[in-house]
Amino acid sequence: RGLRALGSSCEMLPDGITVRIDAHTAYEPDALVYCGPRMDPDAIEAPPPVIVVEVLSPGTRSVDAGAKLAGYFLLPSVVHYLLVDPRRPCLIHHRRTDAAIETRIVTDGILSLDPPGITLAVDDLFGAR
Repeated sequence: RGLRALGSSCEMLPDGITVRIDAHTAYEPDALVYCGPRMDPDAIEAPPPVIVVEVLSPGTRSVDAGAKLAGYFLLPSVVHYLLVDPRRPCLIHHRRTDAAIETRIVTDGILSLDPPGITLAVDDLFGAR
């Protein structure tokens, strides 16, 4: 909703929506961004996401950084996979390029997610440290 108010064709969805990887695999991320027509309000599966976000916890850390990382990038639409680590605090940003999946750890500053053209101030995510 906030992205559309800024004139974007993209929308952020919080947890509670399913991302279908294949016929046998689906995940429910903590948040995602997709671009395109508005989603049916009764839908239980998300349109193809551009950004997927998972918040790490002791119980989910290995799955989020392993099987889900590999699974989400099977979807051609996924350009960014963000792992939010509130324990450190930092963002682990996995980004699809033409040649590979690049990973970087971001602890401060501005993170640019293009596409779809979103910028995040890392300090705003974690508050004063």
